[in-house]
Amino acid sequence: MSEIILPGDRIFAAEELAKTKKVILGPGLRRENEQVFACKPGRLHHKEPNTYWIDNYQQRYVPVRGEAVIGVVTAKAGDIFRVDIGAHEQASLSYLAFESATKKNRPEVNPGDIIYGRLIVASRDLEPELVCVNSTGKKGKLGVLADGFVMRCSLNLARLVLREDCPLLRALTKEMPFEIVVGLNGRIWIRAKSFGETIALGNAILAAENASYEEMPTICENIGNILFT
Repeated sequence: MSEIILPGDRIFAAEELAKTKKVILGPGLRRENEQVFACKPGRLHHKEPNTYWIDNYQQRYVPVRGEAVIGVVTAKAGDIFRVDIGAHEQASLSYLAFESATKKNRPEVNPGDIIYGRLIVASRDLEPELVCVNSTGKKGKLGVLADGFVMRCSLNLARLVLREDCPLLRALTKEMPFEIVVGLNGRIWIRAKSFGETIALGNAILAAENASYEEMPTICENIGNILFT
């Protein structure tokens, strides 16, 4: 399913499915009683068995509980770090929100550092709150991201790169080794062997936003032509 939806349109397919099973509504959709409405314009998508969401070209991020985001530490206030995640207000990050952190074993975090964290509080009435551990208290891939390059993109592109059926990252790995972290707030951290390769990777990712899945491998094959010089 992929059709253009406008704010206020009812999503009848989701309403019918909700009569027999639980339905998960992603970005751009809201429920009122038994009805499901679109609150953003864009393309409606359905992932089996019960997930619906709308992709659009929104730039301002609206925090969603459970999403992984990339932020920039802007200040330290007591035991709390302030982190810019591109939302309407900055998020808070406690020094205890890191694996094995204690009062004596504080994490090395400073203003200007890049943080990859998970939102545990996201409400219109409360400030966003981040942690750098997963549900089991382990760091995993969360925490401070060092030495790489952070670029901004549309929220649509961030979700596109993370799709299981998107061939972009598989095609890029055939061209050169690199590391990448994608935040659902429209920020992507990448690190390659050189600055030129890093910039080329960023350009290829941005160029893929308006490309079809069939065109993405060609973009990656031509990555050498867009190396930064």
